[in-house]
Amino acid sequence: MRDPSALQVESFLEMMSAERGAATNTLQSYERDLEDVRSFLNGRSVRLTEATPDDLRAYLGHLAKQGFAASSQARRLSALRQFFKFLYGEGLRGDDPTGILDAPKKGRSLPKTLSVDDVGRLIGRAETEAAEPGGNVLLRRRMHLLVELLYATGMRVSELVSLPASALAQTGRFLVVKGKGNKERLVPLSRAAVAALDAYGEALAAEIGDDPAAGRFLFPAQSKEGYLPRQVFARDLKALAGRAGIRAATLSPHVLRHAFASHLLQNGADLRAVQELLGHSDISTTQIYTHVLEERLHQLVQTHHPLAKQAKKPD
Repeated sequence: MRDPSALQVESFLEMMSAERGAATNTLQSYERDLEDVRSFLNGRSVRLTEATPDDLRAYLGHLAKQGFAASSQARRLSALRQFFKFLYGEGLRGDDPTGILDAPKKGRSLPKTLSVDDVGRLIGRAETEAAEPGGNVLLRRRMHLLVELLYATGMRVSELVSLPASALAQTGRFLVVKGKGNKERLVPLSRAAVAALDAYGEALAAEIGDDPAAGRFLFPAQSKEGYLPRQVFARDLKALAGRAGIRAATLSPHVLRHAFASHLLQNGADLRAVQELLGHSDISTTQIYTHVLEERLHQLVQTHHPLAKQAKKPD
């Protein structure tokens, strides 16, 4: 005898097609997902139409053990929600067992970053090119300064390219950066960044004359905004990476921002301090870097804990 659940799935799909106008691909996806659930529950001697919340939790747990991503699990759960909503609406069930199920949590992907060596090669290449005579000195010095500033401060690329020209007149080793919501924060500059800023200022003055600090933007350009478009910087950064022997596909301005944060934490910086430097309003945003802290703590224990040292001793 045919499982009545299969007939209800067919009725559900017909409703989705006739009343909701669901596309063929959507219907096929629902059919595959519900058939997979039905097959799993049959193995537990449970009909799909009679499944309890615990039965459905067991199915989601089965998917997780099989290595399905959280997004795939969430899609299956969505199909189940639609199906049981249909059964409830048709009076075929008096409850909806999916109502108390939590959607699988999607893991937050770790940010891409660069090694300290790769950053050194990237900046070294930019510095070498900036010192070369002839050609467009201003563009080469601009690129050197952009890379130095980005790695020295961890600024967002939008904050970097729109820096005001008044940065040229700054004294000391700090910059005021205007971030999201027009909130200002103070970021420190490395000596190398200060030197690159001075060299760029000289080249800019030679190019436009007068006092370049009297202009509006540090990186002026013929664009709608009046400053260097971030897309142009991203393109030029990839080209620089290629010349430095670094895979261009792995590099973007955002990757350098991540490298700034990761390298600080690797060397003992406090997470709250990194939060301030990055301009994150909420510490939870910065906590994506806790994997760096965890690795550092693991190395700390392995290096300094007396039991770890004993475990390393030969018999």
